[in-house]
Amino acid sequence: MVFQPMTILNISYQGVQIETPFPLQLDSLHQFRLSLGDLAVVVRGRIANCRVSEVVDEAASYRSGVEFVEPSEHVVIGLASFVEALREAPARAGAGVVDGEVIEEDTHS
Repeated sequence: MVFQPMTILNISYQGVQIETPFPLQLDSLHQFRLSLGDLAVVVRGRIANCRVSEVVDEAASYRSGVEFVEPSEHVVIGLASFVEALREAPARAGAGVVDGEVIEEDTHS
Protein backbone atom coordinates (compact mmCIF):
# COMPACT_ATOMS: atom_id res chain seq x y z
CA MET A 1 0.00 0.00 0.00
CA VAL A 2 1.45 3.35 -1.05
CA PHE A 3 0.17 6.70 0.20
CA GLN A 4 0.48 9.61 -2.23
CA PRO A 5 -0.51 13.14 -1.22
CA MET A 6 -3.03 15.10 -3.26
CA THR A 7 -4.78 18.44 -3.14
CA ILE A 8 -8.55 18.39 -3.34
CA LEU A 9 -9.82 21.28 -5.44
CA ASN A 10 -13.53 20.46 -5.53
CA ILE A 11 -15.77 17.82 -3.98
CA SER A 12 -19.33 16.66 -4.64
CA TYR A 13 -21.53 13.65 -3.95
CA GLN A 14 -20.31 11.97 -7.14
CA GLY A 15 -16.57 12.68 -7.04
CA VAL A 16 -13.64 15.02 -6.55
CA GLN A 17 -11.29 17.11 -8.61
CA ILE A 18 -7.72 16.63 -7.38
CA GLU A 19 -4.23 17.89 -8.10
CA THR A 20 -1.21 15.59 -7.84
CA PRO A 21 2.50 15.81 -8.71
CA PHE A 22 2.06 12.70 -10.88
CA PRO A 23 -0.37 11.74 -13.67
CA LEU A 24 -3.17 9.24 -13.09
CA GLN A 25 -4.13 6.86 -15.90
CA LEU A 26 -7.58 7.34 -17.42
CA ASP A 27 -10.15 4.75 -16.29
CA SER A 28 -7.79 3.38 -13.61
CA LEU A 29 -9.31 2.59 -10.21
CA HIS A 30 -7.81 3.87 -6.96
CA GLN A 31 -8.75 4.09 -3.32
CA PHE A 32 -8.78 7.55 -1.75
CA ARG A 33 -8.63 8.44 1.93
CA LEU A 34 -10.49 11.68 2.53
CA SER A 35 -10.60 13.56 5.82
CA LEU A 36 -13.90 15.40 5.79
CA GLY A 37 -13.74 17.60 8.85
CA ASP A 38 -13.93 15.19 11.78
CA LEU A 39 -14.75 12.16 9.60
CA ALA A 40 -12.24 10.12 7.59
CA VAL A 41 -13.53 7.87 4.79
CA VAL A 42 -12.01 5.58 2.19
CA VAL A 43 -13.72 5.56 -1.19
CA ARG A 44 -12.94 3.87 -4.48
CA GLY A 45 -12.76 6.11 -7.53
CA ARG A 46 -12.26 5.94 -11.30
CA ILE A 47 -10.07 8.49 -13.06
CA ALA A 48 -12.45 10.21 -15.49
CA ASN A 49 -9.96 12.77 -16.82
CA CYS A 50 -6.39 13.91 -16.25
CA ARG A 51 -4.39 16.81 -17.67
CA VAL A 52 -1.29 18.86 -16.93
CA SER A 53 -2.40 21.84 -14.87
CA GLU A 54 0.90 23.64 -14.35
CA VAL A 55 4.60 23.36 -15.15
CA VAL A 56 7.08 25.22 -12.94
CA ASP A 57 10.84 24.72 -13.23
CA GLU A 58 10.33 21.50 -15.20
CA ALA A 59 8.06 20.04 -12.49
CA ALA A 60 4.48 19.39 -13.57
CA SER A 61 1.29 19.13 -11.56
CA TYR A 62 -1.72 17.20 -12.83
CA ARG A 63 -5.43 17.87 -12.38
CA SER A 64 -7.72 14.83 -12.40
CA GLY A 65 -11.44 14.24 -12.15
CA VAL A 66 -12.35 11.25 -9.99
CA GLU A 67 -15.77 9.58 -10.14
CA PHE A 68 -16.69 7.67 -6.98
CA VAL A 69 -17.43 3.98 -7.66
CA GLU A 70 -19.99 2.15 -5.51
CA PRO A 71 -19.43 4.15 -2.30
CA SER A 72 -20.60 2.49 0.90
CA GLU A 73 -23.57 3.88 2.80
CA HIS A 74 -21.15 5.25 5.43
CA VAL A 75 -19.26 7.17 2.72
CA VAL A 76 -22.46 8.48 1.07
CA ILE A 77 -23.76 9.78 4.40
CA GLY A 78 -20.39 11.35 5.28
CA LEU A 79 -20.08 13.03 1.87
CA ALA A 80 -23.65 14.33 2.00
CA SER A 81 -23.10 15.86 5.45
CA PHE A 82 -19.77 17.37 4.45
CA VAL A 83 -20.98 18.83 1.13
CA GLU A 84 -24.07 20.26 2.85
CA ALA A 85 -21.88 21.87 5.55
CA LEU A 86 -19.75 23.46 2.81
CA ARG A 87 -22.86 24.90 1.15
CA GLU A 88 -24.15 26.35 4.41
CA ALA A 89 -20.88 27.90 5.58
CA PRO A 90 -18.18 27.84 2.86
CA ALA A 91 -15.95 30.38 4.61
CA ARG A 92 -16.13 28.73 8.02
CA ALA A 93 -12.72 27.66 9.36
CA GLY A 94 -12.35 23.90 9.31
CA ALA A 95 -15.13 23.38 6.77
CA GLY A 96 -12.72 22.36 3.99
CA VAL A 97 -11.15 19.02 3.25
CA VAL A 98 -8.38 18.57 5.79
CA ASP A 99 -6.50 15.78 4.06
CA GLY A 100 -6.62 13.57 1.01
CA GLU A 101 -4.40 10.76 -0.21
CA VAL A 102 -4.39 8.31 -3.09
CA ILE A 103 -4.04 5.04 -1.20
CA GLU A 104 -3.65 2.30 -3.74
CA GLU A 105 -4.00 1.62 -7.42
CA ASP A 106 -6.29 -1.25 -8.40
CA THR A 107 -4.43 -2.91 -11.29
CA HIS A 108 -7.05 -5.65 -11.83
CA SER A 109 -9.29 -3.61 -14.15
